[in-house]
Amino acid sequence: MAGAAMLGDYGFFRAQAVSPVLSLGQPRENAQRIAEAATAAAEAGVALMLTPELSLTGYSCEDLFLTDALLEETRHALAVLLTKTAELPLTLVVGLPWPVADGRVFNVALVMSEGQVRGAVPKGALPTYGEFYEQRWFDSGDDVDLVIDDPRFGTFPLAQNQGFETLGVRWALELCEDLWAPAPPGVRHALAGALLLLNPSASPEGVGKAAYRRDLVRLASGQRLCGYLYAGAGPFESTKDLVYGGHLLAAEAGTTLGESERFRLDGAVLTVDFDTQRLAFDRRRNGTFRRQAQGAAHRFGSAPAAPTPAADPLYRTIDPHPFIPGDRDEAARRARDILAIQATGLARRMKGAHAETLVVGLSGGLDSTLALLVALEALTRLGLPRGNLTLLTLPGPGTSEKTLAVVERLAEVLGVALKRISIHAAVAQHLADLGHDGATPDVVYENAQARERTQILFNRANQVRGLVVGTGDLSELALGWCTFNADHMASYNVNASVPKTLIADLVRAYGALQQDPALTAALEAVLALPISPELIPGEDPEEVGQLTEAVLGPYEVHDFYLYHALRFGTAPEKLRFLVRRAFGDRYAPDALDEWLARFLNRFHAMQFKRTTLPPGPKVGTVSLSPRGDWRMPDETRPAQR
Repeated sequence: MAGAAMLGDYGFFRAQAVSPVLSLGQPRENAQRIAEAATAAAEAGVALMLTPELSLTGYSCEDLFLTDALLEETRHALAVLLTKTAELPLTLVVGLPWPVADGRVFNVALVMSEGQVRGAVPKGALPTYGEFYEQRWFDSGDDVDLVIDDPRFGTFPLAQNQGFETLGVRWALELCEDLWAPAPPGVRHALAGALLLLNPSASPEGVGKAAYRRDLVRLASGQRLCGYLYAGAGPFESTKDLVYGGHLLAAEAGTTLGESERFRLDGAVLTVDFDTQRLAFDRRRNGTFRRQAQGAAHRFGSAPAAPTPAADPLYRTIDPHPFIPGDRDEAARRARDILAIQATGLARRMKGAHAETLVVGLSGGLDSTLALLVALEALTRLGLPRGNLTLLTLPGPGTSEKTLAVVERLAEVLGVALKRISIHAAVAQHLADLGHDGATPDVVYENAQARERTQILFNRANQVRGLVVGTGDLSELALGWCTFNADHMASYNVNASVPKTLIADLVRAYGALQQDPALTAALEAVLALPISPELIPGEDPEEVGQLTEAVLGPYEVHDFYLYHALRFGTAPEKLRFLVRRAFGDRYAPDALDEWLARFLNRFHAMQFKRTTLPPGPKVGTVSLSPRGDWRMPDETRPAQR
């Protein structure tokens, strides 16, 4: 899969934040170190490199910023840096003081590539409070729009109202305090079309400051639907009153992509591959963003660089289980939230329908187990006893004795009365009426069982003034792994937007939340059963005979495809690239390709089932509700690339 322009083809844009070792007030030494860092960055395939605020001089030079000596030495250093980086295939952002003819001095981030200055962006928000005193040395760049015509550095704009373009990706700058300001310029840049925002900064450290800074960067990337790269000044700034940590951060659409170790005395580097296709998809999908976009308000100057190579490693994590948080504390918090959303939705539905009971068909599988737990939580919220739950198990030809034992044990531990209604005779009669031999395990044989179960559940609901609680999950709906007008149907489907991998996590989390060893053991027995519709009997009546994942492929892989295809509009070829990064050490490439084709074909072919889905609560960012998140014709075929 690796080709010369692989990462660029898939929308990955490699950027790097660097906080090099600083020689305070020595621009030429700093230029040499920045040039060395740029050389290493170019060798790593970096297209855009960011250094901290005032990186050529150091941020803490104070009154030296007004001296001819430092200002002239900085110009010499800039000339040296331009020469040393002229042949490097990357764009470089450095910070320096820039005086203009009318006496003003601006704190600027200067953009260079191929030995030329492409533009300079002045800092607008100048902090002059607490430990900061920037207005003593610099003038605000708000509303500044100048054209610099310099005999040494050429002609270039010095303005906030500008952006840049590298490898077809638009990006822009805001400087340090601009991020903290009430109306940050990065908002205007994003609305004008910048997919990436870069922030050269000199934010000193203090207790709690790093967490606040981290949140600012992450939330800014989420609010603006952009990639955000932040480079903070390092510990070789003046320590007269403050200490700087060299904090480097990267975030994308509300998610932190990477972070450096602070307080390194040998410098810090953070390299990241931003997914610009993902960002562009988010912006296309977000109507609020589109309506406020003002692309004509900015100019975007070209800052060329060579294509990013397809080098290993990819500088971002590809999570194989994107629906499940890797942090267990966060997973527990999310489990509580999801269960609360499901139970509240069901409780509200029950009151709205003036229902007296909830009806659940318990098969012993993960989905019906979670539906049962949610139903109990809903009754608790309504102040109703567990006797208002009608729990049925409906064994048929494919039901194993092991599954029945798991069902009965779970009901016993939960203290819920369980009624067993065998469907053997009813299914046999129905198949005989159809002229079916009653033994051939075809689609009629399987669906007759599924529809008989659904018929019993709805008719029992009529008997007890109840609602049938649906069990089918998001993964099954995506793949169409449900029988139309059978388990496909319910009064209210609490699992409609919960994928299979997350269902398992929620069932496991419920036992931990309840702190009940007996319940935990009963739920672990459910988790230990193979995933199966149990519509075809196995050779051993004690064991589960029909294995879903043997037919479809692993649910963890299908959930990966589902997440990326729906959440980010990822094309099939990119899905192949990503899934091999996520699962390449566990599954063969040919198997992953086979399962991708199966996912895409089934997803398109089974839309007719999703078009007629019953209502159910949305719990995350991915949903297939035909009334809310996903509208699609019933008659389409998948794209091949």
